[in-house]
Order: sequence, then C-alpha cells, then structure tokens
Amino acid sequence: MGSDYKTAKEEWVADLTGSTILHVNLLSLVALCSIALYSALASRIYRARMIPFPAMWAILVLPLLLSMTVFANSPTFLSFLLLVPTTLLLLMIPRQVPETPLPSPNPMSPTSRQPNPPYEPKAQIPPLPSVTVYRAHMLLMTILAILAVDFPVFPRSLAKCETFGVSLMDLGVGSFVFSQGLVSAIPLLKDPSYLSAPAGPKILSVARKALPIILIGLVRVLLVKGTEYPEHESEYGTHWNFFITLALLPILQVMLHPAIKRIPLALLAILVALAQQLTLSFLGMHDFVLKAPRTGLISANKEGIVSLPGYLAIHLLGLSAGTVILPPSPKYFSRSLKGRARRNSNPNDKRNTLAAPRENDHTAIELCSYTIIWWSLLGLSMSFKIGGKEVSRRMANLPYVLWIAAFNTSFILGYLLLDIYFFPSRSVYSQKSKLKVPVEIAIDHPSRQQQMQSAPPLLEAFNKNGLVLFLVANVCTGLINLTIPTMYTSDLQAMLILNYYGGRKKACTQGLAVT
Repeated sequence: MGSDYKTAKEEWVADLTGSTILHVNLLSLVALCSIALYSALASRIYRARMIPFPAMWAILVLPLLLSMTVFANSPTFLSFLLLVPTTLLLLMIPRQVPETPLPSPNPMSPTSRQPNPPYEPKAQIPPLPSVTVYRAHMLLMTILAILAVDFPVFPRSLAKCETFGVSLMDLGVGSFVFSQGLVSAIPLLKDPSYLSAPAGPKILSVARKALPIILIGLVRVLLVKGTEYPEHESEYGTHWNFFITLALLPILQVMLHPAIKRIPLALLAILVALAQQLTLSFLGMHDFVLKAPRTGLISANKEGIVSLPGYLAIHLLGLSAGTVILPPSPKYFSRSLKGRARRNSNPNDKRNTLAAPRENDHTAIELCSYTIIWWSLLGLSMSFKIGGKEVSRRMANLPYVLWIAAFNTSFILGYLLLDIYFFPSRSVYSQKSKLKVPVEIAIDHPSRQQQMQSAPPLLEAFNKNGLVLFLVANVCTGLINLTIPTMYTSDLQAMLILNYYGGRKKACTQGLAVT
C-alpha cells in the first residue's frame, strides 16, 4: 500500500463532524422494523418450521446494510418498505395459537413432587429473545459498518467524528461497551455474594479472562504499524485501540464492587461520568486531549487513557440495565443486596429466585422509566452545555455517556415490546401481572419453555459467537483494504463486495448455528 494512498485515506476520515441524533435513531429504527417483519412471519406463517437462512439474511441483515449505504439519507422510506408487509401480515393472517405441550407420561401434581430433592440445581438465567436480538443486531451493524465505512457509498456523516458530534459509528463503539456491561450482570445475579468476595482473586480471575483481548489489541498494533495500514490517531491514540479499552473495563468494574454493594448502580455510573466530566472541564484534560503533543507514551495515547472513565460509566450503566432486564423481576438484584431474595425452604416455591415467572410488563415499565430519565438528562446537559459544546466520543464526555445509555435502553425496550406483542405465549408473568399467561406452561414443560424463549437462529448464532465473528470481521476488513483501493471504489462495486462479505458472514454463522 503506497504512502500517498495511506495519507489520502487518513485525510478522508479526518475532521468529520457527524450527523444528528434524530438521523442516527432513524437509521437504527430499521433494525426494529426488520425484527417486526421477521416476528410477523414467525408468528403467523412459519410457526411449525424454521424460516430459511436466506430469508432470515434478507430480513435481518440486508436491511441493516442498506440503511447505512443506499438508504442512508432516507432511512424512513426503508422502514416504511419493511412495515408494509408487516402490516399486511398482521391484518390478513391471524396469529397462530401455540401448540399445547404433551402431558408427561407420569404427571405429578405439585403435592406429589419430591419434597427434598437430592441436590439444588445451579441458578440459571434463561436466554431472553429481546436481549439476544439487541446484542446480535448491535454486533451485525458493527461488523457491517467497519468495512462499509471504507467505501464512498457509506456517507461520511456516519463515520466517527473527529472530536465533537454524533454518528452511527460513534454510537456503535459505546453500544459495544454498554452491551458488555449488560451481560456482565450475570455473575452478580447468580451469586450476589460475589460482590463481597476478596478483591485480589477476583481481579486475577478477570484479568486472566481479559488477557486474550489485550493480546489481540497488541497484535493489532503490531499489524497496523507493520503493514502501514491507514489509521487515525485521534480515535484512541498511537498505540491504544478499542480492544484494550474492552479488556480493562471488567477489571475496573471488579475494583468498584465495594461501592456497588452500597450505591445503586445507575447512580454510581452517573457519579463516575460526572467525575470524568470534572477532569475534562476543570482539571485540564479537555485541553490535554486536543492540544498536547504526542511526545511520550501517555500523551501518545491520551484519547484512550482520558476516555477510559467515560467508557467505565457506560459499562456500569449497561450493568445496571442487565440487573433490571435479565432476572425475572426488575427489583430482583436490589432485593438480593438487601438479603430479601433468599431461597425458600419449599423447593416448589420459586418466588425470589431466578426460576421465578418473569414479570415482563414490570421490566418494560422500568426500562421506560430509565429511557425517559436518560433522554431527559441528555437534553438538559446539551441545553445547558454541561460537558462541553456537544457529544464527544473521543473524550467520552457526559453527553456521550448519556446518549449511549438513552439509545440502548430505548432500543432494548423496543425489542422487548415487540417480543411481548408478537409472542405473548412465550412470555411468562407473575400473578400480579396484567399480561396473563398460564405460568404452568413454562414451569412444568422445560422443552416448551426453551421453544418459547428462542430468538431467530441466525441472531442466536451471532450472539453466541460474537467475539469470534468480530475478530474475523476485523481480519477480513484489513485484508480487503490491503487488496482493494476502497476509497476509489464505485457504489455498485462497493455494494457487491459488501453483499458478498455479508453473505460470507451469514454462511459462517449458519455453520456455527448448525454446530
């Protein structure tokens, strides 16, 4: 790769100012519309058999690619094209009634069950379709965008901003961190006493798990420097990259376990974000990031170091969302910390355990409350210019943290509401819920429960193999950029390459789903 092309490519992605929050929201709305179309098909036509993988790719993946390329300037029209067949399906075909589970060969009434089981099963959190779809769509958009951004068909307004502004790729970085925080709630929900465990062994354990990601980040640095691959230092710094940030966040979270026991997670996250903003506004970190020359190791990687507390705040907000969404009740984690979610002496009483019936309506209400709070705080911070002029991914300032939290809680809520609407029979609710479905269906028939809780197989495969697919996508992106002058590729050629690239990812994911 010639030095002239490398310089031109770096200038092509420099000094970008992004788009608007509304535009990014409309682009992302395509993902919700695509899952609505899929759900309409799955609940009305394909109940008894799986939707073919090519059709799943056309419904769940292709619209995401089109939204950031051909339809980037008219995402509302693309959403309309997806909603038309969805509406027709809803109006013309009634919802299929779920098949009644077959009775057990030796049915047992609750009173005839063994009062003292030989062992206590390990606490498990069943997979939630809405979370699976959210994480898979987020990963899909990231995988598609990291290659599409190198082609002119991907508008410059959607690429990462230089310092201030919002864009689709700025959103993707923060959403990845938010999603990582969300799933990191699982160990705390399974065993709240983990928070009180000695810090040393926990940090060593988490560091060992993070070591492969750190190594990947270091290998990426060597490959980028060795191949003269185009890079933009203002993203994270000269040597720092996103993998290093991802690896450090779980370690920092463990260090905050004493505070998590005493302070509500959402409040702790906001305190971290405020502390980050104070360092930017009053301790000179803002000017350090924008003006300091790269003379040493710290100043060379100033963006990655200075933004780390902001990303930690996003990670904690994702963790807070996970403690609301993943357990059966949104209040489960807070009750656990207060010692109220204890196992009952009666093994058939599953209240206050992870095996309790889900209160999806209460979870939706809680998520709606958080959504309103984060969007309101974002509006206030931008109106009163708290945290600077605008959102800044480069420094992970307060408006950026609030934007990421508001967006992700909104779209998780959207996926949850779609799941409740299209598949009411696979959502289980408590007796106090206003959305009534017989609890016994899910409790007494585990196979039926697994069937009801399934997400689209293609998205399940993406979700389960996220890190592998993300690494493969990065390698493929690098190879394509080393062999093709992407910056000078026509839109038609770019779309052919991107569709082939997306098709290869689909084929790889299909193989992972089968295995």
